[in-house]
Formats: sequence, structure tokens, C-alpha cells
Amino acid sequence: MVYQVAQIQFNKLSKKYYFDYNQLPIKNGDQVVVETVRGVEMGFVVSDLIQIDESELVSPLKPVLRIATQEDKHMYEENIKNEVRVMERTSELVRRNQLDMKLLNCEFTLDRSKLIIYFNADGRIDFRELVKDLATEFHLRIELRQVGARDGAKVLGGIGPCGYLTCCTTFLGEFQPVSIKMAKNQSLSLNPSNISGLCGKLLCCINYEDDLYKQYRKEMPKLDSYVQTPEGKGRVLQVNFLTQICKISTETGGVGYFHVSDIQFKQRAIEEELETNTTDLKDLEE
Repeated sequence: MVYQVAQIQFNKLSKKYYFDYNQLPIKNGDQVVVETVRGVEMGFVVSDLIQIDESELVSPLKPVLRIATQEDKHMYEENIKNEVRVMERTSELVRRNQLDMKLLNCEFTLDRSKLIIYFNADGRIDFRELVKDLATEFHLRIELRQVGARDGAKVLGGIGPCGYLTCCTTFLGEFQPVSIKMAKNQSLSLNPSNISGLCGKLLCCINYEDDLYKQYRKEMPKLDSYVQTPEGKGRVLQVNFLTQICKISTETGGVGYFHVSDIQFKQRAIEEELETNTTDLKDLEE
């Protein structure tokens, strides 16, 4: 079955969600009011209506309640203005309760029935007393939500080791899994300081070229393996995946550089080279 749906985001870099457009004249760029698991929220339509197959849905479609009115937009702006005050007061209450947690941001539902506060912490936090204090302070329902290190970095932002603003604050809508095996696949240094981002987890950009390097490894010989070159049999000393050039020590005692198309070698599964124990680096993955 095919559904016609609206694609909606709740902030610039958040995940895109599908909603039933409810026969409303919705178009790209509209602000709409929808009901989510968190409550009534303001969303932003990021494309014209699209058609999707039922298999693409992970949960039943919820309808768009209405196209945002001027009153809705005013309430949304007021909620954003009040977030600064909420964060300041919440920080004071966190210090008073002596909790080891880093506040990231907060947001109201559109109808101000709930206040959601996001934080990061190394372990579990008993924030029951804090919730009571917050409820007394703001007189509404409070939800404290602990998020991971990568989500925290997305909120705070910063400049990555490449010198550019972090990917998560500029264009990444959703995080993709990044593993140590990907770093090894690209022959990167496994020094945590070289392959970790500001969040302390593996750099998101390691994922970008992984498929390409997997293909390169299938097409090129393994280090220290023996291959047949135009100058005879030789041992692979170095492999440059991007140029497709191999440095090879030949049986005549010389060293030569050969393009992969000029040598013969046994094809292999890439997994065999990537299984070295890296358990001490597993905490970098997420």
C-alpha cells in the first residue's frame, strides 16, 4: 500500500518524520502543528508531499493537526525565548542537588504542557529530587532525558580536527554507526586521539568512505603477501589505495612501484586483515 505523506523536522538537523497530511494544503516550508509521543509540537515541512510504501513505515502515521496559526507561531517563539531562563535556573538546581550531569538544552511542547530537559552524564543519575524542584519551579510536567556523547556534541557544536565545524552541527541529520574495523579498513592510526571527535567517540567521517575502501581492499593485494610482477615475484611492502600503486620488493633485490593492473595476486576476503584484537578501543564506538 502507498501513502502520501508530509516530511517534517522539529529543528534544522533533526531526523525527518513522516506524518499523514490529513488532506491539508501542505507545501514545502510550511510550519505545522503535530502530536508526537512528547506532546503537541511545532514542526517544519521540509519537502512537498511524497509517496512512500507501507514497508517504509516503522509506526502508524499520525496526522498533522493543522497548519500553524499566528498564535501557534507566537507561542513557539515565546517558548524559545524562555529556554534561556529555564537553563539558567535548572543549572542552579543541579548544583544545589550536587548532581554530576552536564545540561545540554531544553524545550517546551507547543502547548507548554511539558518541559523536556536534555543532559549528558557518565553514568546513571538519580534526579528524582531535581525533578521535584523543577516541577515546583515551573509548574508543569518535567521530563529529564539523558543522551549520548554524540548527541551532546551535536547540541554544543565546535570545530573538528579538520578545521571545519563539526558534521553533526552542519549537515548530519542522523548518526550512523562507526566501528574500529572501519578505521582499520582505511589504514588509519588507532591512536584514540587521532580518530576521536570532540564527543570522545570515533569520528563520524570515518564512515563516509568505508564502502570505497572495502572495494579497494578487494582489488588490491595484502601487505607482506607475495605477488607476480612484470619483473618477477615480489613481496608487497606498501599499498596506496587511492593511487592503486603498490610498493614491491622484487626477487632480484630491487624495489619497484607497480599499478595494481600490472600485478597478479590471490583475491581475498577483506575480513581476514581486520580481525586484530582491538577490545581496548571498543569504548570509542557508539
